[in-house]
Amino acid sequence: MSMLPYLRAAVRPALRRSTPVQSGYDATRDPSASSAVVDCAVYRDGRRAQGDRLTPREALRRVREDGGFAWIGLHEPTEAEFAGIAATFGLHPLAVEDAVHAHQRPKLERYDETLFTVFKTIHYVEHAELTATSEVVETGEVMCFTGPDFVITVRHGGQGSLRTLRHRLQGDPQLLARGPSAVLHSIADHVVDGYIAVAAAVQDDIDEVESAVFAAPAKGVARGGDAGRIYQLKREVLEFKRAVSPLLRPMELLSERPMRLVDPDIQKYFRDVADHLARVHEQVIGFDELLNSILQANLAQASVAQNEDMRKITSWAAIIAVPTMICGVYGMNFDHMPELHWRYGYPMVMAAIVGSCFAIHRALRRNGWL
Repeated sequence: MSMLPYLRAAVRPALRRSTPVQSGYDATRDPSASSAVVDCAVYRDGRRAQGDRLTPREALRRVREDGGFAWIGLHEPTEAEFAGIAATFGLHPLAVEDAVHAHQRPKLERYDETLFTVFKTIHYVEHAELTATSEVVETGEVMCFTGPDFVITVRHGGQGSLRTLRHRLQGDPQLLARGPSAVLHSIADHVVDGYIAVAAAVQDDIDEVESAVFAAPAKGVARGGDAGRIYQLKREVLEFKRAVSPLLRPMELLSERPMRLVDPDIQKYFRDVADHLARVHEQVIGFDELLNSILQANLAQASVAQNEDMRKITSWAAIIAVPTMICGVYGMNFDHMPELHWRYGYPMVMAAIVGSCFAIHRALRRNGWL
């Protein structure tokens, strides 16, 4: 029987369950709390086992005695808070260090019987108007330890909560019955779906900037004023790219290479995640190239506007040069100069100045300089 309907129902945001299953922990960590654990539960046959506020040690003991798997969720644990959990589940020290200190690039590593996966979460920051200092995307991290009978998720940052995802999965026992690899797939799909939504929002910002660059400037507004906004948007797209590009290889490995910790039926659906990720990666690369073109066009427009201004200044300088030259000639202090004592000398000089200036102005205007 195909699992696609169950997977789609579990991981797509549009199909949210209206009655979430309540857990023993709040999904948002209280800063004043002494523990980083936001939820800890045991799942058997796809259903959450009874028991509130289990400790990770108790959850592992129940799993080892009665079967199923444990899912422990943490938010920004310290070394001391994570040390006990790491010892209980036998996590590798290098992976533990990465999970505690965060700021890791997306990756997939295997330590003995544990898969360690790092995802970068992306959140689009709403803004009324894109400026040269606007924050467009905000990043976080989700680390996932996947073992034969446990899943440990470590989240860093204020975004990317997995509470809604956990509730949706709990509403689909047939999917959860597949074990920890089903949770890993759902987290990967959840993260990549977030990329798709952010890519659509960033596309709108790029379209807005592109329209502003090629639109006719308002009166009194100089060309080239959008360079700051374009550069800021390029920085945010680069941050987006750092989250998407390194994740391509881990998704390929999860979808193509057989792994003992990944259910073969679940592995097939990692290909869908990999395809969506590849599409987002192509979009992000296209964003960067498009912004480069928009920035070059913006700078070219500014250069053309400056050239037009210089042509106008040069044209008026040429016009002013005529009366300056004539007045300079008749300003010389010589006793014997023609027309100095002639009755019509002054009107003739003024007529020559006006006629010459008018002829030059007409010629320059005809050639597009004015």
